[in-house]
Amino acid sequence: MDELLQEAKSNPPCIIVATIVLPEIRDYLSRRSNEYGIPMVDIMGPMMKGLEEIFKTAPKLQPGLVHKLDEEYFKKVEAIEFAVKYDDGKDPRGLFRADIVLIGVSRTSKTPLSMYLAHKRWKVANIPLVPEVNPPDELFQISPRKIIGLNISPEKLNEIRRERLRSLGLNDQANYASIERIVEELNYADKIMKKIGCSVIDVSNKAVEETASIVIDIIKKGEAIR
Repeated sequence: MDELLQEAKSNPPCIIVATIVLPEIRDYLSRRSNEYGIPMVDIMGPMMKGLEEIFKTAPKLQPGLVHKLDEEYFKKVEAIEFAVKYDDGKDPRGLFRADIVLIGVSRTSKTPLSMYLAHKRWKVANIPLVPEVNPPDELFQISPRKIIGLNISPEKLNEIRRERLRSLGLNDQANYASIERIVEELNYADKIMKKIGCSVIDVSNKAVEETASIVIDIIKKGEAIR
């Protein structure tokens, strides 16, 4: 600050514009600027005082909070973009960069869960498990500690899929929603999950928020083991 004042004094005319949070530093700059005859505009001081009077709350007086918020915001945006890019097995290469990989049959809330976790700044990819399609090789090359299998009861999945078909104006008796097909898919998914050795969560009667909390706990415990 002293160097700045000396430079301003040596190169007139100058004006100092300050956005300093800490009052003692702000007052020092104001006093020294006055001594040197350099005009100083204090942007933060009057605003902080006004906010303090309105909200009857003392400011935290901690420099850098805005930048921390910006960093958190950009991390969230990056995680959301990641979830969109690597949703529904679009690009298996994303599995290597993901913090969490969700696997399960169709309609086990993989996408909603991925987006919810992304808002918590986790990079999530998800892979659908379908008997007719082999899972990507990458799924067996990453650590099983970051893979979470999503399981569901046949009856609940039947209900969800029938409702989904009705919402699309389709026949809810289609093979996609039949109990036989659902049991086949769930058995296949179970074999894959056992082969990987990953953690499995039953999402039959769980809200996305509840499942997300369990996922985060599992991942954090896995990181601690590492």
